[in-house]
Amino acid sequence: MIMYCKYYGLKERPFNVTSDPAFFFLSASHREALSHLVYGVNERKGIIVISGEIGTGKTTLCRVFLNQSQEKDIKTAFIINPNFSTKELLEAIVTDFGILTSKRTKLSLVSQLNKFLLQETSKGNNAVLIIDESQNLKPNQLEEIRLLSNLETDKHKLLQIVLVGQPGLKLKLNLEKLTQLQQRVVVRYHIRPLERTELKEYINHRLEISGSSLDKIEFTDEAQDYIYNFSGGTPRLINIICDRCLLAGFASQTYKIDARIAQICVKELNQTE
Repeated sequence: MIMYCKYYGLKERPFNVTSDPAFFFLSASHREALSHLVYGVNERKGIIVISGEIGTGKTTLCRVFLNQSQEKDIKTAFIINPNFSTKELLEAIVTDFGILTSKRTKLSLVSQLNKFLLQETSKGNNAVLIIDESQNLKPNQLEEIRLLSNLETDKHKLLQIVLVGQPGLKLKLNLEKLTQLQQRVVVRYHIRPLERTELKEYINHRLEISGSSLDKIEFTDEAQDYIYNFSGGTPRLINIICDRCLLAGFASQTYKIDARIAQICVKELNQTE
């Protein structure tokens, strides 16, 4: 794979499937999602829900927001996979905020969190809790999240909570037992896949970030049709097929990814599913 990059003159693989904010592409939908997130946090709306299908870039969006928050008066906690008990989840939140606690009882943890939030508010800071893969939260954990959203002053919420997850999160929030939580969600947005018209710009964006001069590597329009039909516009799937295409191009010693190469790669990937 090192020779792959050397052949194309790239400093790194352009189509990795990791959640690297350096490669974040502002499609129309991702721009709207980020705007909803920033608005909800800045206006201290309390609970925000960002949803999307697998591979649509939800985690990358979170990391972009976290990077932007470092330059502002925003304290953040980011829980990547909430497969904990309710108490362990609370401990993870407190720890990620950097709060030091001597006691680990649930009452003590909430008390220390509230104290921390009041201190940050007095400094003019905001505090944001982001929970990724929130569709995995159990109803009792979501109810605990709702209770955390009650931490507030007379003026505004002390803690902004962002629940990020697959469409199953929306179904879970519709449970009758979570009606109170559902009513607290003020900002919500569902990330859509890329449009066909955005595909070329997406591919070129990632190639450019990786060091390509753009005039060296070409994905023909016909190849892009195969790529889009395979991926449905889902960024992770676009990355998988484009990575395979570049590897096939390297094997064929060509800088042009045409319909023949894309078709072969799509067929190979379909056979491995």
